[in-house]
Amino acid sequence: MKIKIYYSFIIGALAVLLSSFNYVSALKNGIWLAKLKTTSGNYIPFNFELKDSAGKKLMTIINGKERFKVTDITVKGDSVLIKMPLFDSEIRAALSSGFLRGNWVRHLGNRNVLVPFSAEPDVSWRFFSSPAKPKYTISGRWSATFTDEDLQNKDVTVGEFKQTGNDITGTFLTTTGDYRFLQGTVSGDELYLSCFDGSHAFLFTGKISNSQTITNGKFYSGASSVQLWNAVKNENAKLPDAYSLTVLKPGYKKIDFTFPDLNKKPVSLTDDQFKNKVVILQIMGSWCPNCMDETAYLVDFYKKYHVKGVAVLGLAYERTTDFATSKKNIEQLKNRFNVPYDLLVTGYTNNKNEAAKSLPALSGIVGFPTTIIIDKKGDVRKIHTGFSGPGTGDHYTEFTHEFETLINQLLAEK
Repeated sequence: MKIKIYYSFIIGALAVLLSSFNYVSALKNGIWLAKLKTTSGNYIPFNFELKDSAGKKLMTIINGKERFKVTDITVKGDSVLIKMPLFDSEIRAALSSGFLRGNWVRHLGNRNVLVPFSAEPDVSWRFFSSPAKPKYTISGRWSATFTDEDLQNKDVTVGEFKQTGNDITGTFLTTTGDYRFLQGTVSGDELYLSCFDGSHAFLFTGKISNSQTITNGKFYSGASSVQLWNAVKNENAKLPDAYSLTVLKPGYKKIDFTFPDLNKKPVSLTDDQFKNKVVILQIMGSWCPNCMDETAYLVDFYKKYHVKGVAVLGLAYERTTDFATSKKNIEQLKNRFNVPYDLLVTGYTNNKNEAAKSLPALSGIVGFPTTIIIDKKGDVRKIHTGFSGPGTGDHYTEFTHEFETLINQLLAEK
């Protein structure tokens, strides 16, 4: 009797394994077209590629030049779970007739946001299989104005586009960072751009009235956010000085705090490890794509400048004040980029006002990331709001050159 039960168990287990194997095989390799459905009924499209590696599926999300690798993919029966390596989100879907359908799930501390998700294989285009011949070429720099649908809030940004035929890539630079790697299509006189990185899902549409004007623009973000935008061609368009947006309050020269590291050891700028060093203080969060770009840069920067007397310290403002949850999310970022410097758990949320309370010497925190540059005497010398990542092209190169020139000057001071 026991033997029969044992063999039944073995046969059942093999059946489950074979079933999972069949579903893994049905999850087709190649380029897919995915779509996220917003509450407005519009779809935010993006492409990804699937490959096999050691019996597992590997996903690469495609946004312009960026290739965002996702390795944590589990297939059980017809269920597919795709966990983003950063940003605490995942795709939960079912595989049916070769298609994926389910939800993109964003964990926001005290709630989850579900956005309907679907994907089909063997589709390399993003918006149109056969777009109309473009009426205009809009490569270059644009001054773009974004407003809420009620026209109450205005944000002036700089658009940077590169168009080849129907294909277009680019980004929008704002005072708090950029929209990273956007990719899309110009079809006739219509502009379409999108991206997905596991944290943000963006769709930009607009009418190209002529080679100098874009009107009737709409910006869809995440599950439900909608903004209006318009733009005019302006090769001299620029943002306010990023070093002017956050300052020290009158009477302050230094900044002070004590927060725990990932092992709950308290860390302060008065510790011996920071004495007589130029210190780069990174105000960031594991949920923040621009912080991800800055972290990637600072890791390489640290390797080059640490031996010269520079220290880097990250202050993580997470979506939850629960230490264990924050630690898990921060460790994902730390492991993803092999961060060699300490990341501290602040215990404050990613709300800008709450974050500002933890650093009372600052006039406020305008955006994430914010980078504070401290000289060897412990005095704050510069505060930079936002980060222009590699998706901004020359802006990224200009920032890194300017930043490292400043650091070299501070290192030379007695």
